[in-house]
Amino acid sequence: MRNEQTLDEGVTTVQLNHHAVYASDRYLSAEFLAAVLGLEVGAPFGPFLPVDLGNGVTLDYYEKRDEPVQAQHYAFLVPDAQFDAMIGRLRTLDVTYYADPNHTEPGRINGLFGGRGVYFDDPDGHNMEIMTRPYIRP
Repeated sequence: MRNEQTLDEGVTTVQLNHHAVYASDRYLSAEFLAAVLGLEVGAPFGPFLPVDLGNGVTLDYYEKRDEPVQAQHYAFLVPDAQFDAMIGRLRTLDVTYYADPNHTEPGRINGLFGGRGVYFDDPDGHNMEIMTRPYIRP
């Protein structure tokens, strides 16, 4: 749910609001991510198909038909209590997950920064990451 004060009065800090995610099939990709994360796909908004992440940020899936989709990396900080369910959904979808971003440790979970995390590909090869603890930056 978006903050009403933010909508009416603006913001006081820089915030990411939405990001266009290129996909060869916006429905397939948006439904895939929503299924893994346990979210809903929103109603189409022009050429975009939104997945609201719940923190005021929306991923707007956009079909790119004229050229190949360039793979990107998307990392999602998820509640620890929901992590096992997400792993279960990846298994149900028969999606291989990895402990590392280079996908050399299949079926394993990492323990970075005292949490748990995995990487997996979406239908267009975007390298998705779910993690229960944020990265500790110097």
